[in-house]
Amino acid sequence: MDETAAIVLAAGKSTRMLSDLPKVLHEVCGRPMLAYVLSACRLAGVDRLIVVVGYGKDQVLSRFEGDQDVVWVEQTEQKGTGHAVQCCRDALGNFDGSVLIVAGDMPLVRRETLSSLLEVRMSTGDAITLATTELDDPTSYGRIVRDDNGDLGEIVEHVDATPEQREIREVNPSYYCADGRRLFTALDEVKPSGSNGEYYVTDVVRLFRERGDGVSAKVSVPAEDAIGINSRLDLAMVNRVMEDRIQLGLMNEGVTIVDPDNTWIESDTTFGRDSVIYPFSMIGSGATIGEGCRIGPFAHVAVGETVANGTHVGRATEHGAQS
Repeated sequence: MDETAAIVLAAGKSTRMLSDLPKVLHEVCGRPMLAYVLSACRLAGVDRLIVVVGYGKDQVLSRFEGDQDVVWVEQTEQKGTGHAVQCCRDALGNFDGSVLIVAGDMPLVRRETLSSLLEVRMSTGDAITLATTELDDPTSYGRIVRDDNGDLGEIVEHVDATPEQREIREVNPSYYCADGRRLFTALDEVKPSGSNGEYYVTDVVRLFRERGDGVSAKVSVPAEDAIGINSRLDLAMVNRVMEDRIQLGLMNEGVTIVDPDNTWIESDTTFGRDSVIYPFSMIGSGATIGEGCRIGPFAHVAVGETVANGTHVGRATEHGAQS
């Protein structure tokens, strides 16, 4: 397989979240949302990681100072996704492999999705391929407009869509894979949107089509994977989905969770087999629970704490002894 790179767009503010914290530093299950995106890229085998930062740049760099495999690129003006990708031209140099483009505020992205995008683009030789999903309420998402043959024609942003196009339920969750060299050539020709003056990376799809270059949308993802974070409500929704994924993974590894809805387990935790978690318990990020443990009810295991094999962590009983 050719060399691969990933551009992660992480320059946005937390405007709609009413927060001074850079959006990508807001935590999902005890971990900054950007960390999930970087992890998915690494697990997909990406060779080069480039993250575009802007608002709160110093805070982001400080939080991820241990990530030595990341190249940080600053977008000094917020002029859209197309402009953000263009800012990475020098960082990539003459790179001509496959380039993934992923939003840093979409922590639900899966390694399998990124791997599939890389495989499809490599096998087809397309200039760009992307993932799509179908939503009952596609408001605010770019619509996938297909031609009479069912092939990808263009992506129309919600603000620019006609009433008929807004009825389309197939949308763009912002997972792309492009040929690096052709990507930057096309971006040079992208014009600013008439509605807000921003440059959209999605416009390269239309440009590639006009040139006769291959474009495709053959990777489909579950609707939950399309949830980006733009508000506190979005953050809560993504936390719930991620929590479900964490708990399902643990149960598949031999851990009993008596009442999943009343249990909270943060990311990067490790459990031994046959441990049981009772209701109203919280386990912090990075905690290690041994085999045959009983956690709860009403227990709190702190961030990074280690619980030895066979230990019961619980609240005091009515007799004053620890149960």
